[in-house]
Amino acid sequence: MEIMLNACLVTDSAEMRMVRWMCGAKLQDRVPSKELRERLGLGNFTSVLQENKLRWYGHVLRKEDNDWVKKCMEYEVEGARPSGRSKKT
Repeated sequence: MEIMLNACLVTDSAEMRMVRWMCGAKLQDRVPSKELRERLGLGNFTSVLQENKLRWYGHVLRKEDNDWVKKCMEYEVEGARPSGRSKKT
């Protein structure tokens, strides 16, 4: 969970850097992020990603039971993964 939260923070900060660059605003201008997003007509990046993931999940759930994509969701891998870092070859 902590990794997901860290990834969201990194993507949010990268998104805001790009939004500020597109608007020509600097951090020193102290323009709120919400205002910059409204100028460009953008929503929150992480919420857009979440919506797309849920849309895809719904699409997969509506597929037929014999479809390969739906089979991949139900596939269980046998055996155990080795612990530790993989060895260099």
